[in-house]
Amino acid sequence: QVQLVESGGGSVQSGGSLKLSCAFSGFTSDTYCMTWFRQGPGKEREGVASIDTDGSTNYTDSVNGRFTISQDNAKNTLYLQMSSLKPEDTAMYYCAARNQFGCGGAWSAISSYNDWGQGTQVTVSS
Repeated sequence: QVQLVESGGGSVQSGGSLKLSCAFSGFTSDTYCMTWFRQGPGKEREGVASIDTDGSTNYTDSVNGRFTISQDNAKNTLYLQMSSLKPEDTAMYYCAARNQFGCGGAWSAISSYNDWGQGTQVTVSS
């Protein structure tokens, strides 16, 4: 059973930084795609960044150059380093995993992920 547990959310001022973590366990295959999604107030859930088994990454345009996704396999932890935060980054951030499959072009397709964490809130004030 895959388990994903996020942490690291909080409240920061515009221009600040936060680092989210997602501890994962229970993968049955060495092949996977791990992705950070977010859902802001009144908005649809969107893919923020993904990382593949081989370390290749994808970012949505609005965070490219400001956010960095990474993973520490020794610690079974996924990270999202967020810098130059803006009020529009305010959202609940979720970690999601797609075990047995890599990311590919459909990395942000919500329906392709079976396993989700509970979310961690990020609030950016102006």
